[in-house]
Order: sequence, then C-alpha cells, then structure tokens
Amino acid sequence: MRLSFNLIDEPWIPCLRADSTLVELGLREAILRAHEVREIVAENPLATGALYRLLLALLHRVYGPADEDAWLALWQASRWEAGPLDAYLGHWHDRFDLFDPQRPFLQRADPRVRPRPVTVLLPEAASGNNPTLFDHTVEGDPVSLTPAQAARALLAALAFGLAGLSGLPAKFTDAPCARGALFVAEGDTLFETLCLNLARYPRPEDAPEDRPSWEVDDPSQPRRDRPLGRLDLYTWPNRNILLLPEGGGPGAVVRQATMAPNLPLHPDVLDPMKCFRVDPKRGHLPLRFTEERALWRDVTVLLATTESSRPPLAAGWLRGLVDWGYLPRQRRLRFVGIGMANDQAKVNFIRTERLPLPLEYLAEKALVDAVEECLQLAEEVARQLWGAAQTLARVLLSPGNGGADGREPRREDVAPLTGQWAVERHYWSRLELPFRELLVALPADLTGSRLAWRETLRTCAREALEAVCRSLEQDPRRMKAVVRARDQLTAGLARVLRTAGG
Repeated sequence: MRLSFNLIDEPWIPCLRADSTLVELGLREAILRAHEVREIVAENPLATGALYRLLLALLHRVYGPADEDAWLALWQASRWEAGPLDAYLGHWHDRFDLFDPQRPFLQRADPRVRPRPVTVLLPEAASGNNPTLFDHTVEGDPVSLTPAQAARALLAALAFGLAGLSGLPAKFTDAPCARGALFVAEGDTLFETLCLNLARYPRPEDAPEDRPSWEVDDPSQPRRDRPLGRLDLYTWPNRNILLLPEGGGPGAVVRQATMAPNLPLHPDVLDPMKCFRVDPKRGHLPLRFTEERALWRDVTVLLATTESSRPPLAAGWLRGLVDWGYLPRQRRLRFVGIGMANDQAKVNFIRTERLPLPLEYLAEKALVDAVEECLQLAEEVARQLWGAAQTLARVLLSPGNGGADGREPRREDVAPLTGQWAVERHYWSRLELPFRELLVALPADLTGSRLAWRETLRTCAREALEAVCRSLEQDPRRMKAVVRARDQLTAGLARVLRTAGG
C-alpha cells in the first residue's frame, strides 16, 4: 500500500484553542475553523512563520481579495466560506500529498546528493554549523520525525534556510525569510490574523502567471531570481528537498532527506512581510533580530511612512482599512515579529516578539512622533548610563583617576570589565514591559504618558547601575568608584531629562 499523508485532511498544523488547549488540524480544517482557534503554535517560531506564509498563499489564491470591498465582505463574514476552498482543494488535492511518488508537496528530488539525517532541516537541532538550541540531540544521534513534524520542518527549511556550502558546485543561498524578521498583524483569532494580513491581491507587481509552486509541474522553471508575484515568493523553491519516509501507516517516520540548492533570490527583492530601513548608500536593510537590540526599540520603523523606512505590507493595508472606516481606530491589535539571529550559516537564537498595536498609531502621525521622541530619550539615557559605567570601571582600575597624579587606565582593560557588567543590557531589559504599556497608554494621555516614561527611564537607569554596584565588594576604593559613578549618572539624567536635581 502506497504511503500517503495529505496535508489537506491529515492533522499537522498545531493550533491553540481559545481555552489554551492544543489541537492539530489539517489545512482545510485549520482554515474553516480559524474563527474557533486563537493562533498557530508550532514547535519553533520559524515553523510558525512558514505556516502563516503557506496559509496566506492558499487564501490569496482562493479568496483574493480583489479590492477593499471584497476584503470587507470577508471580514464581516467572520469565517471563511467553505465552497470556494473546497472547490480549489478538490482540484489540487493530489498536489498536497507529502509523500506522493510523482509530485510530493513542495519537494523535488536531486540525484546528485545523498540522503542526510533529517536534522539538516531543523534549525533548533545540532547539525553542521548549528549548535543544539532547544533539544538534547547531537548530530550523530538518529532523529525520527512524524509526517506532521516533517511537513513543518520542510516549510521552515524552504522559508528560512541559510546560505552555505552544499557539496555541489552551486552553494546554498538564503531562503526568502532567512535575513530579517517577518511581521504578522495579529488579531484575537486565527481568522482575524489571516484576514488582517490578506492585503489586496493581485497588485500591479503580481504578474498574471503568479501562482503557488504546488500548481506548477516544475517550480524551478523558468529559471529566475525574481518572483512572479506574492504567491510565487511565499512558496519560493530556494531548495530542492525530498523527504524519505520509512515504514507505513500510523508508524511512518522520516529520518532522512535530500537537499540541494535551487533558485536563488535576488537580494533586492523586498519581501512584503518584512520591514526595511532605507539607507542612502546601502539601500533597503531588513529589520532583524540581533543579540544587542530588541525589535521593540525600532517600532517606529514599523509604523512610519517616511522615505527612510518601508513598513511591512500589512501595516500599510491596516492603515488603509482604518482610513476607509473598515476597522475602528480604537481597536487594539498586535504585531508579531518572527525570525532568528545568525552568524553566517550558524543560528544563534530563534525568537518571536509581540508588540501591542493600537490602530490609532496608523491614523495619527503625532502618536508615532511621540513614540520616536520617547525612544530617542531612552537612547540618550542609555548613553548617560554607559558613561557612568565607564567612570566606575576607570576609577576601580585606577583609584587616582581624575586627580592631579591620577593615571588613565588602558582602554583594553576597561572594555572587558564593562562588558562583563552588561549594564546597558540590564537597562533595556527593564524597559521592555514599560514600553509596551507606554504604547497602549499614549493615545489616551499623550502628556501624562510621556512624563511617566521619563520617570521610568530615570528609575531603570539607576536600577541598572545599582545592580552593578551591589555586585562589588564594599571597600573604600570601590566605594569611591561607586560614588563617582552615581554622581555622574545623576547629573546626566538631570541634564537629559530636563529636571532639577536627580
């Protein structure tokens, strides 16, 4: 009996119900029951992001929407109509079989490569350059994936695979989502989330030939480095992957897969789910996760409509929906950032970050300007904190520093000490929750919220410095350094925050 796992019918998309219980649904059920579940929650954020792209590609193909009024009709229905979806899935049913012998879903064999452990598809597992992130396997351990897990791993690899050596003349290139965070506007249910991100389709940049790759006999033809449109991009065949199942029936597993380079994507292709800064010299730079800077510190790039930024398509679409009166400006949504930080082909961490999104920000530029002012003030306070930490380190290393006979310590001695303290990291981590609260409070009380934010900055800066001071031994030399650092921070905060005294 031929092994089959059809993604339309088999449960494989992990969803969180309203009561916080988990359920796995097939493609059809996940869409038709989207109003009953809260969100998609795969085993890692990359798989979650890839599932959203898959669902959006399918929904665009079935429902459009061709214009704003068509979108409003979908929104007001509060659920997806079964008829158009069933007609489409019925026509393409065989193309969604993960193990079809002729055209397995989003897969293509490459006879030039040998089977490798399926961990090659798992960014969270030890494989090649990747350290172990979330599990306790090592590369030599055999890993078995269920068909549902293998399907999610396949999508994540196609969307987030990193450039690197392949063992062939051609190297792996970055998959569409590898560099830069994906942003999804999130509603109260999966239906709302999908509908909010379902911007008008097609748009002028979507060619008539645009279609998802499961509709094409050979998605790598014609050879190209630019997508035909949004559906082509969301299912871009950057890699030729083939899952190699073992066993049969309910006990089928995937332990191996083949993977080879396929279509590279031109670096100037701007993914509509990403946010970009526009640099005069370097062009469009995607907003991305880094170890040094959380995404919330760049939230104005998501909201602004200036020449120096290009927000994700969903942000512009939501702005239009508010302007047309299709969504109330008092509605509160969330922006979800999904992605990873990496060093070339090595994944450092994978993350999801949520930011509150009161829709007033998309309607009133003054609110975005206020947030920008608050963030700039936070940066100024961070510089004062950094200066105080530098003083603390210099006086510790050279007690006479600042006196007539004092000597200045070497920079190479100061840097390791301040790096060990990580005072700025403590400061920014303390600000994350207050900043989310600020985003919610600003529209209702612009003046009061900004004053409260100044006091929050003052408190968090002092707490960050005090955390370092408490870690030092209490002797006269160290106390002198602590007093100098405290005095410097107090003076700097008074100057930056324009208040009398500390």
